[in-house]
Amino acid sequence: MKKFALISVSDKTNILEFAKKLLLWNYEILATGGTAKLLKQNEVTCTEISDYTGFPEIFDGRVKTLQPKIFGGILQRRNLPEDQKQAEANGILPIDIVCVNLYPFEKVAKNPATTEEELIENIDIGGPSLIRAAAKNHKFVSVLTSPAQYENFLSELESGAVAEETRKRLAVAAYSHTSQYDTFISNTLENRFGFDSTALRLHLPKTKTLRYGENPHQQAALYGSFFDYFEIIHGKELSYNNILDITAAVELLEELEQNSCVIVKHNNPSGAATASSILEAYQKALQCDPVAAFGGIVALNETVDITLASKLNELFLEVVIAPAFTDEALPVLFKKKDRRILKQVKKISEKGLAVKAIPGGVLVQDKDFLSDDFSNLKTVTENSPSEKQLEDLKFAWAVAKNAKSNAIIFAKDKMTLGIGAGQVSRIDAVKVAVMKAAEFGLSLEKAVVASDAFFPFADNIEEVVKHGITAVIEPGGSVRDEEVINAANKYSLSMVFTGKRHFKH
Repeated sequence: MKKFALISVSDKTNILEFAKKLLLWNYEILATGGTAKLLKQNEVTCTEISDYTGFPEIFDGRVKTLQPKIFGGILQRRNLPEDQKQAEANGILPIDIVCVNLYPFEKVAKNPATTEEELIENIDIGGPSLIRAAAKNHKFVSVLTSPAQYENFLSELESGAVAEETRKRLAVAAYSHTSQYDTFISNTLENRFGFDSTALRLHLPKTKTLRYGENPHQQAALYGSFFDYFEIIHGKELSYNNILDITAAVELLEELEQNSCVIVKHNNPSGAATASSILEAYQKALQCDPVAAFGGIVALNETVDITLASKLNELFLEVVIAPAFTDEALPVLFKKKDRRILKQVKKISEKGLAVKAIPGGVLVQDKDFLSDDFSNLKTVTENSPSEKQLEDLKFAWAVAKNAKSNAIIFAKDKMTLGIGAGQVSRIDAVKVAVMKAAEFGLSLEKAVVASDAFFPFADNIEEVVKHGITAVIEPGGSVRDEEVINAANKYSLSMVFTGKRHFKH
């Protein structure tokens, strides 16, 4: 009996080699228009679907495979005599291999100039139907949806037969392929038509299994496209905690000016600075808490040269991230064989959703950005901040936004001096920040303070003025704002309200 393979691919990577191997093993190839044209141009024998079915492709190719001879060939159960009888009566021959991938809807949708009509015409109908039919009948049919599957499949076919386990694995991959396709279409059209989302549709491919999660007894895996943003150029495999800390460090870094450095430990900034050079920024960020920096994550937004590389080597660091490294710097950094060196290849600060798991589902919110915080600043005290104070206030505010709540940041000359983060009361956060500054001999005289949410009582002001603070930035919005403002005026502080808080739980 004849053996048939159906090929209909948008992504034609390696399809010629795949088809030629099938011919060697006596498969007859059925192909749709564009695929058939490519095969014939390269002298690969095939039969066009319309010639096989006796029915032309119609409506500009919208209908070509949706035909009983095709779907009957895929779905017939080879072990049921009644199916075989019906197939014979209707001239339906079995199709044992289905190689299909879909119209490039995702690629087309990412182009902002794409029209609605172009979107619609890039929604594949026959392709998903062929894939699902073949996957359903995986007991007898092999379905391939990616060029990455060809090599292993051909090797197994050459050995004599494709194992049932392989067909099952290919079937599951096929359903995942169509699920991802439908997810992207649904999300795109909801956005294009301005409809509210009726479901949270996520389809993120598994990137890799991680060694463990937050703790060694927890299993973990990475999903999605994290490595579209970062290139690992040296060091051990990234851990679950590394990935969390890398994200936290770069989210803050991207809200600071050039020549900035951020050091993160346990998802909180332990130091941050902006300076006249990237070396100076690292040194100033490190001063804030050199103890916490041990085993931390360092993110920089300028090229790392050999001088900075030598300084980085003086401390045990888990990860160093930068947009570039000089050729002279890399051999120095590579001396620490386990430390991860990451090159950031694109910004992570793009619009999207923040998702957190809860019992029975997830909480979803927009990502938090500074956006218009500084264009809406309101001076609420008798004294206004100087230009220099305003620069330090903006710097401190960005750090506070990226520290765990309750968060208090002391800063001067665009350098963190004391960080109180993740405290259960705001006054405790103030005291922790003061304690950390004192521990490392950093004077708070003429520094500024940022609070990620409003000061609920004037006691916070009473506490910060003891240490020479001259200016405050906070959201405002407390029923006791007047009391807090009066305390600030009492001590001749300048205070600005942003009108927006930045809790980070």
